[in-house]
Amino acid sequence: MTPDELRERIARGEDPHTDFKRTVDRNADLARDLVCFANSDGGQLIIGVADDRTVVGVQDVDALMLRVDDVAFNLCSPPVTAVPETVPFDGHDVVVLNVAKGDQRPYSTRDGRYYIRAGARCRQASREELLRLFQAAQSLFYDEQPLPRLSIKDLDLLDVARYLASTQQQDLDDDLPRLLRAWRLYDGAHPTVGGVVLFGRAAQAVLESARMVVGAVAGADIGTDFIDRKDLVGGLFDLVAQAEAWGRLASSCSPTGSRCDPPADRRTASTSTPCGRASTSPATRTSTLGSPMRSSPLGRARGSAGSRDCCARTEMVNSVSGSAKPRSP
Repeated sequence: MTPDELRERIARGEDPHTDFKRTVDRNADLARDLVCFANSDGGQLIIGVADDRTVVGVQDVDALMLRVDDVAFNLCSPPVTAVPETVPFDGHDVVVLNVAKGDQRPYSTRDGRYYIRAGARCRQASREELLRLFQAAQSLFYDEQPLPRLSIKDLDLLDVARYLASTQQQDLDDDLPRLLRAWRLYDGAHPTVGGVVLFGRAAQAVLESARMVVGAVAGADIGTDFIDRKDLVGGLFDLVAQAEAWGRLASSCSPTGSRCDPPADRRTASTSTPCGRASTSPATRTSTLGSPMRSSPLGRARGSAGSRDCCARTEMVNSVSGSAKPRSP
C-alpha cells in the first residue's frame, strides 16, 4: 500500500474491509480482529491510526510484527495468515495487516470463540452464521445433522423402497438402513434432517419448517396480495408434486379471486412442470430453503424443484437449511 492509497483509505473511514487501531493493547483483541477478517471477506487492519482518523504511527514496528506473527499462529485456530507491511505516512510508520478471506474457515480464537465482520465492527458469530461458515467450508451440512430423539422407525422404509422402484434402483433395496447411511440420511442410530425431510413419517411434526406454502396472485406481479394460498405437507417428493399440481391449476384459474384448490387425485402429479401460461393467468409462488446434497435422492428432489424456466414461478425454500430448527415430535 502506498502513502496515497493509505490516505484514501483513511479518508473513507472504517468499513467491512478496513479497521483502524491506534494501538494493540491485548493479544486477545488482536486475535479476535484477525479471526474476524479471516471468517468474512478479508480486509486490512491498519495499526497506528485512531478511530477519529488521526495518524499516530507505531513506535516499534519490528516488535509489533513479531507479536502479530505469534498471535496469528498461536492464538488463532487454525492459524491465520496476516501479511504485514509498513507504510511511511506524514512522518509516522503505519503498519497494515493484510488478512485474506480464509480458505480453512471457520476460524476461532484460542478460547473457542468465532467472530465475523459485520459492517464496520467485529462481533461474535451467531449459531446460524456459524452453521453457514461450516457449510461454506463443506465440513458440515445442515441436512446431514442427526436428530437424536428419533430412530429408524421414524422413517418410512416402504417409501424408500417405492423411491428405488420409481428410479429403477431396486437392486439397492436389500439393506435399506445401510443404503440410507451411505446417503447420509441416517447415521446408524438416528435419522438426519435430510432423511426426515425425504422419508419421514411425519416430517412437519418434527421439523417445523418442513412444509411448503404456495400462493397465487392475479397477473404476473408476484409482489401483489395473494388471491389464494395453501400450506402443503408431506415428504419432499410429494411436496414438489403437490406444488406443481397446484401451480398448474392456479395458472388455469381466472385472476378474479376465485379459490383454486387442487383435487386430491392431482396431488400425485408427475414432477414435470408445464410452461406456456398466458400473461393474464395468476402467477404462483412457493417458498422453501436448501442446498444440493450430492449422491442422494435429496439432490434429485431439489433438482426437479429448481426449474426456473416455467411461467408459474416457484422458489424452493424448505427445512434443509440452517435456518430451520428441529422440533420435538
